[in-house]
Amino acid sequence: MEMVNCLKVYMSKLTLGSKLRQDVWNRDLANLQTQSTPKTLIAVCGATGAGKSSILNALLEDNIVPTSGMRACTAVVTEIAHHNKHTIDADVSFLSVSEWKQELSILQSDLIEEDGTLKRTHDLKSDAGVAWQKVHAVYPILTQERLVIMTADQIIAHDPTIAQLLGSTKHISARNSRQFREEIAKYIDSKDQSRGKKDKKDKKNDEKSLMDKVRVGASKKKDPNVPAFWPLIRQVNVQCPAECLSSGCVLVDLPGVADANAARNSIAKDYMKRAQASDIMTIGVSDDGFLSAVDDKTARDLLGDAFKMQLKSQIHYDDHAITFIASKTDDISCSEVISALHLEDDPELEVIEDDLERINDETEQVTLTKKNLDKAIKDIEKKLKSLRAVHEEHEEHIEALKNGEDFTPVLTAGAASETTNIKKRKNQRKGKKGSSKRRRSSLDQDSEDDATECNRNSDDSDSESESDFDSDTSDDEVSGSNHSERFSSEDGNIDIEVKVLVEEVTVENITAKMKQAKADIAAARVRLSDARQERKNAADRLAILKKSFSKVQKTKNGWCSLKRSEFSRDVLKEDFRTGLKELDDEAAEERDPENFDSSVNQRDYEAINLPVFTCSSRDYIRLTNQVKGDGEPTCFSDKVSTGIPDLQAWCHTLTVASRTRAVKNFYDSLRIFATNINSFVSGIGGVTDKDRQDLQDKWESIMDEEDEDDHMSADAKVEDDPFTAFLNSRTEYQTLIATKSDKKNSKGITPRLNEEFGNLIQDCIVQLQESFKDGLEDKCRVGASLSANGAVEISDNFAATMHWATYRATLRRHGEFRRNLNVELLALFTKNIATSWSKVFETDLLGHFEETIHAAICRLLDDIVDSTAAGLQERVRMQGELCKAEADVALKQVVAVVRETINTQQKDVSRCLAPHVQNNLIDGYDLALEERGQGSVARQKLVFRTFLSERKDEVFDEGADVIMEGLSTMCSSVGDALKVAFGELAKRIEVNLAILWENVQGDPSLAMGRKKMTETIAEILEQTQLWLNAAKSVASTSINDQPLQDVDTEMK
Repeated sequence: MEMVNCLKVYMSKLTLGSKLRQDVWNRDLANLQTQSTPKTLIAVCGATGAGKSSILNALLEDNIVPTSGMRACTAVVTEIAHHNKHTIDADVSFLSVSEWKQELSILQSDLIEEDGTLKRTHDLKSDAGVAWQKVHAVYPILTQERLVIMTADQIIAHDPTIAQLLGSTKHISARNSRQFREEIAKYIDSKDQSRGKKDKKDKKNDEKSLMDKVRVGASKKKDPNVPAFWPLIRQVNVQCPAECLSSGCVLVDLPGVADANAARNSIAKDYMKRAQASDIMTIGVSDDGFLSAVDDKTARDLLGDAFKMQLKSQIHYDDHAITFIASKTDDISCSEVISALHLEDDPELEVIEDDLERINDETEQVTLTKKNLDKAIKDIEKKLKSLRAVHEEHEEHIEALKNGEDFTPVLTAGAASETTNIKKRKNQRKGKKGSSKRRRSSLDQDSEDDATECNRNSDDSDSESESDFDSDTSDDEVSGSNHSERFSSEDGNIDIEVKVLVEEVTVENITAKMKQAKADIAAARVRLSDARQERKNAADRLAILKKSFSKVQKTKNGWCSLKRSEFSRDVLKEDFRTGLKELDDEAAEERDPENFDSSVNQRDYEAINLPVFTCSSRDYIRLTNQVKGDGEPTCFSDKVSTGIPDLQAWCHTLTVASRTRAVKNFYDSLRIFATNINSFVSGIGGVTDKDRQDLQDKWESIMDEEDEDDHMSADAKVEDDPFTAFLNSRTEYQTLIATKSDKKNSKGITPRLNEEFGNLIQDCIVQLQESFKDGLEDKCRVGASLSANGAVEISDNFAATMHWATYRATLRRHGEFRRNLNVELLALFTKNIATSWSKVFETDLLGHFEETIHAAICRLLDDIVDSTAAGLQERVRMQGELCKAEADVALKQVVAVVRETINTQQKDVSRCLAPHVQNNLIDGYDLALEERGQGSVARQKLVFRTFLSERKDEVFDEGADVIMEGLSTMCSSVGDALKVAFGELAKRIEVNLAILWENVQGDPSLAMGRKKMTETIAEILEQTQLWLNAAKSVASTSINDQPLQDVDTEMK
């Protein structure tokens, strides 16, 4: 763009000579300055709940598209484009008064019973429920009873605020997506989104502080009587700095279901018609639904009858015409995928399963270890508790002894003095009998030595003590204090009463025991600490194993998802090829039933590579931290595996064709413009003034004042130039208006070319009309007859397969509701002409015309050469070659414009049948609705059936006329576009050749400026040639479009 600005500066210092040159060059300069990256519309379709909004947010890498709670975003067209600002902007446009009035009338009819009374319903999804939701949202004060007795005009006048909003557009600008959602929610959010009651916990969390209540009181409150605006929205246009849109991609989020509003439906259809690159269909499925969809041949079934007819009528089909997106790939059931795809023996899966098994085995071992450690810790803690209690009792005992107080030990009672009675059983020896004798005595101070001695003897000779007991004595009978002595008698039966002596209870003894208890506690503490550390290590290891298991399981989930996606992509592509082959075979059979052979392929189906993307928007959003609080990804660990980066790159790929075409046109135009200026500045040397005057007298056009006024008005509106219209895509081709062709002066290059071009254009239009008539008129007549013969049956089936309330709602909407009766009545018609339609428009309708135009230009150049002196012919011929090069570039651009005009308008003509049928059946729809009361449904069907039976032949015959008249109108529009374009081309040719008789070098004072300008233009030409060569090199070696993207940056 700096080069263009540089040329503009130098042009301002030049004396351009003729008015014609000024007009043409100023227009060329303005065209170059208005160049920008072309926009490529991509219509995004998908059923509600398919994950379409999440996919868009992942593509944009920001939460711009509402994903919940905003109904209008799923009911209206939302266009998302790129801009270089750091803000997110939006224009929210509202329905006009007439559009809202029309919808109110339909909504009112949905709320009224046949007898005119109010229709009561509790089903919000019913027609009446939906109608009441919409009207009540906009007019919350109006009751149902009052609403049904008011007219649409009265309802609109009821609220002046709403009436003022209709037809307006509100602009929103936000710094970030959070603020953007808050701002746009004022217009598109429903005020009644809550369902059910909150639990007590929620209520507690909702309690606000005093300052919070003050802030809420100062802010706007949600008043139930405040109207909502979402039913009034017509369209939302969003501009954001998303990188995936930077190459000119414009995403158009179309509603997932049909909308009751005719205006919104019309917008959606218009975008589908204007979508240049592809119709992206988003298919959202769950883990088992994914494979079920593949098994059910989803791609083939997606080619519905209407879509099949549209494909058959297209000029050509390529890989960019449609793209499938399978979302929610993170919804995965590994066992089902492995079983369905027979992946059990896959080496990669075996490695993953081995890792999982190893982790599970180690987890079981560590879990068992931790369980044993828990038990050991519990036992140690119990022992510690007992030891601490003993230690505490010893302390209390010592304190009591020091104070001379009595103390009765509880936990250490075994260490106190006590008397143990041991009854010795009779010693049964052979030949010796007797009885035992008991002796009782109390423990006193004098017996201490004896007791000590007994204890010593007992400690030193356990074996001897044990031998004194009878071998038949049980453990219970001999149990007692560890310090007691046992005695036996060799004589018969003896009862012995033994006085047991224990150690003396002193402070020193108890202190020693307390120290021992402390030592035992310390040892237990060491054991407890070790056990707890081991348990902590086991718990840490379990946590690590859990993370490892989750990581490996996520790897398994991702692996299974990728395998499922790989399989599904192949199946979807193959099913789509099969569906297209069925279409081609059907068309071939229609063309030549006798020689049709289904085994012969109509095209190379293996070359058709349907773009299929499997994506996980949720995991991508989690990986990029777009949303806080959603946790970790559930399936994928890297962004590439989610499929979103590939889809973002695909958005850039879809724009390559239009960007390449625009860049080439820009550089061609810049090069030609710079070359013309250079030729003009350099001048033609060696030509006498007489020779210049002779050429000027013979070939210069005489422009009168009226012509100059026309040029001035053309300069005022650059969009009138077809080149600008084509490059900038701002002007509808059908609005191009031809310039005046009845020139009074026929002398000069421009009048001659206008005359010849006009004749050639007229011949081209006649040829177009004849080709349309020969290829389509008979097919249209036959199709009209087929539709007329099958209309009544189709109408009967339509009514029989539909609920009576839905059928009545369809009548109220003149045949267009959830299904379109007008389109279904035309099914036989469109099917009959689809193949012929495609055949007519896939031919090069302008190929011969382009050749004749080129020949006319060559004849003119030859005549100019022949009219000059022999010494000047070579120089004139050289200038003629430059003129021819410029004309060739301009001619190709003109033909591109015209081809685009034909392609656009043929779609309009093909879609005009349904509105025609609807308009002719409106009286029938309204007449059927007049039937009310008992049995009215059957009478309504009969009334419409009778009306259709009477009018069907006329309706469909006129439909054929509508098609042919539409094609004729299209030819006239093409003629207008050609006249405008070639009128400009004639002027360009004369401006180029006028250098031969214009002597620019006559002013010596401008010589230095001309020299500097020539040097600058030489640099521009060299640089543009380098860019074009680089672009060709890149295009021939790879699909990498980065150089073109850099070039686009210069164009902005």
